[in-house]
Amino acid sequence: MVALVPAEQHGDERGAFLNFLKAQREAVVRASFGLTDEQAASRPSVSELSLSGLIKHVAEGELNWLRMAQQQPNELGPRDESNWHESFQLVGDETRAGTVAFMERVAKETEEFVRSVPSLDDTFPLPDRPWFPEDGRVSIRWMLLHLVEELGRHAGHADVIRESLDGKGSFDLIAEENATA
Repeated sequence: MVALVPAEQHGDERGAFLNFLKAQREAVVRASFGLTDEQAASRPSVSELSLSGLIKHVAEGELNWLRMAQQQPNELGPRDESNWHESFQLVGDETRAGTVAFMERVAKETEEFVRSVPSLDDTFPLPDRPWFPEDGRVSIRWMLLHLVEELGRHAGHADVIRESLDGKGSFDLIAEENATA
């Protein structure tokens, strides 16, 4: 029952980043292992966060950063005060399984993009938003570090939510996953 990120091939910095991103994505999804859609959408504390909502949020967030790096519009459209809450909850006919599939598509596209860019030192402009510096730019490497940071933060949220639902921690869930694999 090891929860260690696999080592990259020697000198494969891109592989290292992608392995850490994959591990954090898996941690967020794992927190909902064995739950019904209703359980995964529940909010066991005063927080607005749910497990299915976190899965959706991290997938949308990763897609947003990917589109910024690609300098392409985000096909999901912008989030603003009127719909920001929808990035943390399932709406309409969305399901946990569908959201996980969406996350997997985004992950695949992220990997293809990261493997294709000439250099992780390449930069892209940040949009004009109050929380970004004026005329700000970041590198692909910075973006990958930021995604690991954000996914890790939300994986921690997911752990707390799951433990609040039934007391199961990540090691319990790893053991359950391994038993069903």
